[in-house]
Amino acid sequence: MTKLHSTPTDAVLVAIDMSKHRQEVLLERPEGGRRRRMTVMATKEDYDRLAADLAAIGRPIIVGFEATGNYHRTLAHRLLSAGFELRLISSVGLARTREALHNGWDKNDSKDAQVILHMLRIGATQRYVDPLAAGINDLQEMSKTHEAISKAKTQTWHRILTHYLPLYFPEIERFAGNSRSDWFLALIERFPTPGSITALGREAFTKQAWPLIGRKVSKARVVNDIYETACASIALPIDEDSTAVTMFRMVIAQARTLIQQRNEIERIAHDALAANRDYQLLRMIPGIGPINALTILAEAGDLRRFAHHRQFLKFCGLDLATCQSGIFRGRTKLSKYGNARLRRTFWMATQVAIRQPNNSFRDKLGRYVAGHADDPDRRRKAMTALTAKMARVVHAVIKTGTEYRPFLERADTRWKDPSLLCREGASATL
Repeated sequence: MTKLHSTPTDAVLVAIDMSKHRQEVLLERPEGGRRRRMTVMATKEDYDRLAADLAAIGRPIIVGFEATGNYHRTLAHRLLSAGFELRLISSVGLARTREALHNGWDKNDSKDAQVILHMLRIGATQRYVDPLAAGINDLQEMSKTHEAISKAKTQTWHRILTHYLPLYFPEIERFAGNSRSDWFLALIERFPTPGSITALGREAFTKQAWPLIGRKVSKARVVNDIYETACASIALPIDEDSTAVTMFRMVIAQARTLIQQRNEIERIAHDALAANRDYQLLRMIPGIGPINALTILAEAGDLRRFAHHRQFLKFCGLDLATCQSGIFRGRTKLSKYGNARLRRTFWMATQVAIRQPNNSFRDKLGRYVAGHADDPDRRRKAMTALTAKMARVVHAVIKTGTEYRPFLERADTRWKDPSLLCREGASATL
């Protein structure tokens, strides 16, 4: 992930060790001399004073820092707005360099600032992309909030399936279906126990449950089946107005609220990106829906800044790495040093793509596992290769601005060795 960037010889290097409440700043002039050390508190006055002091130097300024949670974002944006060049220091690279320079595991803020300054000096830095300046801050917030709500919804859904339903209505679980649908939660919120159904009678229950279930094939049969299930239930005999049922309904209401919030985020994201050409191109790729497209744009930003697809694969952590020393050679595997959210997004998109017909992902999976259908390790390797292929396709589609084609047709002669082609009118010699 760390790339060597040339450092101007006349630039003043500024190393900042970020933290929540204060930042350790170390300045070094190109002509040498004593370094200047500063402590900047996380306040507007200190940030403004630091920007003013750097601007007063009157020379090119290069600021390097390590990303520390989200605490670096405010100071980085302030310095970027002041016109200074920012460089990002890899956390892994910083740790390895600190161990190599100081021959130990101990660390502190001032030592980290010295190591950051050293990495700035040798150019072992990364490009820093400010989300607010790049215009992707809103996309990142939508993507991260959607992920948080989805995890909370899944946790609540599992709590309903594994705790409340086995106690109060075990048999109703077979009607649950897709967790994205709201009708099942609306039904058990109104009828949380079998007794709340049987107490009404068949006709009264059908009348009240009919609008809750929504559109269904053979809807009358589904309603009747639910009533018969309630009559034969083995649930605990508790009253509908008991405290336990009140808690059950509270959890159901929480799950329904999370579903509504998730759907609202998806609607806002689609409205915000509907006219975005990159979003439209991503939606044409198998397996990439609105949320996957949103996550890719939020985490990767402008993919055109990656000159080659291998750079994007390395950014995602989908590049291959091998440990080799002397005659020893380890297994080749993914480095996983890049963006984990992008890597997971491409993996999930690949899982969907291989289940859709007529696309190159499904075709490649079939060719890879042909003759090895019972080998799970080979299928795992195939899915890893398809995940990297998904990342390459995404990069190519956005960088070239062309729509995805399920199968790319080329002339047969492009895939033949020219040395095997006989001249016109001459016979081939084997």
